[in-house]
Amino acid sequence: MIENLTNLLDGFGNIVTPMNLLIALIGVTVGTAVGVLPGIGPAMTVALLLPVTYGMEPAQAFIMFAAIFYGGMYGGSTTSILLNTPGESSSVVTAIEGNKMAKAGRAAQALATAAIGSFVAGTIGTLLLVLVMPVMVSFAIDLGAPDYLAIMVLGFIAVSAVLGASRVRGFASLLLGLVIGLVGIDKVTGQQRLAFGIPQLADGIDVVVIAVGIFAVGEALWVAAHLRRKSSEVIPVGQPWMGKQDWRRSWKPWLRGTALGFPFGVMPAGGAEIPTFLSYATEKKLSKHPEEFGKGAIEGVAGPEAANNASAAGTLVPMLALGLPTNATAAVMLAAFQSYGIQPGPLLLERESTLVWTLIASLFIGNLLLLVLNLPLAPAWAKLLQIPRPYLYAGILFFASMGAYAVNAQPFDLFLLLVLGALGFGMRRFGLPVLPLIVGVILGPIAERQGRMALQLSGGDLSGLLGGPVSYLIYAAIVVILAWPLLRRLTVIRASLKS
Repeated sequence: MIENLTNLLDGFGNIVTPMNLLIALIGVTVGTAVGVLPGIGPAMTVALLLPVTYGMEPAQAFIMFAAIFYGGMYGGSTTSILLNTPGESSSVVTAIEGNKMAKAGRAAQALATAAIGSFVAGTIGTLLLVLVMPVMVSFAIDLGAPDYLAIMVLGFIAVSAVLGASRVRGFASLLLGLVIGLVGIDKVTGQQRLAFGIPQLADGIDVVVIAVGIFAVGEALWVAAHLRRKSSEVIPVGQPWMGKQDWRRSWKPWLRGTALGFPFGVMPAGGAEIPTFLSYATEKKLSKHPEEFGKGAIEGVAGPEAANNASAAGTLVPMLALGLPTNATAAVMLAAFQSYGIQPGPLLLERESTLVWTLIASLFIGNLLLLVLNLPLAPAWAKLLQIPRPYLYAGILFFASMGAYAVNAQPFDLFLLLVLGALGFGMRRFGLPVLPLIVGVILGPIAERQGRMALQLSGGDLSGLLGGPVSYLIYAAIVVILAWPLLRRLTVIRASLKS
């Protein structure tokens, strides 16, 4: 514990320099500005701005990246409150009460409780990250190849079968991601796979090009296909601040939302959707003003927004300690690590200790900068929402193309970006979730390597894939996840037969 706090203080020592603080400030400003724009959630914000960090030192790149991550998270709440347009599914609950508050002339109070709640939850969540991550790392170091394979399979099943409306569509998206992840040279045999004789595909498709294509270009094409010619009507914002009554009604929901959000962020099948809805239901039940829910209750903004941000901090625990992304934003962040040749996992804390603790310290700094920056600048962010949609998404396509080209400076990457953007558009058209594809692309090659290693250690015996007690427990959890809908249906049928 004392060692962790010492390492964290060293991380603060690395970030508190004029240049690093400037980078953090630029990151939260740009992240918030892009995150505020309608239809652009944190995952798309991070994917779109990923190429901005190219050419920087790894530590500075991740300071900016963490700032963009938290800035994008905050920006989504502004759009939800003022336009009733959630950037992602976890912001839906914020929009329910936040937009009602805004229409009732309390937009300033809704934005203030969202900003302060985000700060409180983000700070507590990052403190919990400091405490929990080293414990998970010490546990993960003892795991073998079969255990890691089981964890990867759990990640595949969780994002495909649990997060989404349809399991079939989830697994279809995962399959697409696994196929894209196969492109390139097989590192064991040295043979090309799915390269079709094209030299540029021999090294595989860069994850940055994939992320930008699927998220940014796919989303821009999808919105353009459903575009309304005029910009959305924005509710005017006063100076965001809260009265004494608002403070009294907000501080407990902030803490309860944080307590609900962080554990769900850590879990492989967690995400922010479940804790935000749970927080909303909890606040509605505990509120002394239940009649205000559905009409603009401040608790309905404070609790879910805190749960959303605490969940975001929680997702960094499995991402850093196990290399396992539990949501789309964490998947894009994992791609950023890989672009620098750094593989998150149990050895990350040992090999890149300075980088990790600098990254964690930058989360505290970015969180504070967001609070200081966004309370006075909320009216300015609201004006960004008046940008006409055609200009907005034309700009997104331009910057996405520039970013993809900057990865390898190859025109072929622009062709790939267009193909992947069309794929992203098609996935949205037919209701396929994006997250399983990204997870399949990133974790597929890692799972393949761990599976091959397990078979080599067992001399080709398939029992070597099962490993020890940890993998047994994980596979049991996978069976429960897959069988649960069937068991629930059988229970319903049995109950109906009895009645």
